[in-house]
Parts: sequence; structure tokens; C-alpha cells
Amino acid sequence: MYYIKRLYRFFDDLKANNDREWFTANKPLYEELRALWLADIDRMLSLMSSWEPSLASLTAKSCAYRIYRDTRFSRDKTPYKTFFSASASSRGRLSDRAGYYIELGRADSYDQGLYGGVWCLESATLKKLRHAIVDNIEEWEEIVSAPEVQALYPGWCSTTLKTIPKGWERNHPQAEYLRMTNYGKVHHCSDDFFLDPAWPERAADMFHALKPLIDFINYSIDE
Repeated sequence: MYYIKRLYRFFDDLKANNDREWFTANKPLYEELRALWLADIDRMLSLMSSWEPSLASLTAKSCAYRIYRDTRFSRDKTPYKTFFSASASSRGRLSDRAGYYIELGRADSYDQGLYGGVWCLESATLKKLRHAIVDNIEEWEEIVSAPEVQALYPGWCSTTLKTIPKGWERNHPQAEYLRMTNYGKVHHCSDDFFLDPAWPERAADMFHALKPLIDFINYSIDE
């Protein structure tokens, strides 16, 4: 049986038995499934590095997140995530730069899929990026309105301020972008996407459409 079917079953069972006793009893299965997932992520990264050389030094282990939840500041004290995820950028998994994120499983708060962009920027960096978008609005609009981006990643994955940030005109023509606090795109994936053994190739190809957006954000932050 293709491992993704077994992985979905594992996450369904974990969601119903999210405790250390069940996880310990099923840890050999978890480790087997995680190894297979990491192998597929390595395959995806290898394909992505053909058009994004900065990812060539990354490995699945350096990009994948742990299954163990940080419950210190959460009301939800269940110890394990019910999904696998990985993030890749020019600065690795934990980065303040734009990059690519993939998630598969049974999360409660996020949908499985392919994500690209930047989130949780510091205030000064967010301000800098907003100015870059306004100052280069024609380039920005050309990137985000590209047919492939529109087809694969419609809309934005971002929280939005109720009012325009301080210092900008209330009726600014780029108010939509100025009110955004994150600049991310998402392609939600059904189970069937990952049940196709060629999903690493498909994901790498779909991520490629976001490269101009990722590049714009990163050189705007770095300049």
C-alpha cells in the first residue's frame, strides 16, 4: 500500500488518540512514515533547486518541522501535531525571509497545501516591504496577476488590518496591500493530490510559479 494512505490513517488515529501512551506504542510506524515523507521532500527540494539554487544545500531534515507541539502558551495541551510540514527558504526552515511551505495531514487550524510568501515580519521589515510594494507597484502587480499565479494561487493567505496603517492616506490606491500584515499565497490540496506518487514533482512545478513573488519580497527586504 502506498505510504500516503497509511500516513492519513495514522493521522486520523492520532487525532482520536492524541496522547503519549498511544504515540509511544505506535512510534515505530511513525518513524517509518516520517522517513518516507522526508525522502519525498528531499526529492521535491532537488527538483526545486534546479530553478532556485539557494535551496541546493537544504535537506528534508533541515526543512521539516517536528511533530511535537509547543503547548506552553496554548489552551490545547494535546502533545502532537496531526500533520507533517516543511519549510524551505534561502536561509533554511526558520527564517525571516520569504520561502515555500508544504503541509499534509489533519490539522484543525490550517488546510493542507502549498504555501509561498512571508509571514510574521518584524514591524520595521513589514514597513519596508510596504514601501517597496508601493514604490514598485507596476512590477508587483505584474507578478501577482500573472496567469499561472492567478490560476494556482487565487487570493491571499494573510491577516488584514481593519484600517490602513498609520502614515498612509486613508484612500491610498494600494490600500489593499498596505492593510495586509502577511504576504502569502496558498494552493489548498485535497488528499488526492498527495495520493499521487508524483506529488513531489507536481509540488516543485507549482512552487516555481511563486518564485517571482518570493524574489521580489526578499530583494525588497535585503536592499
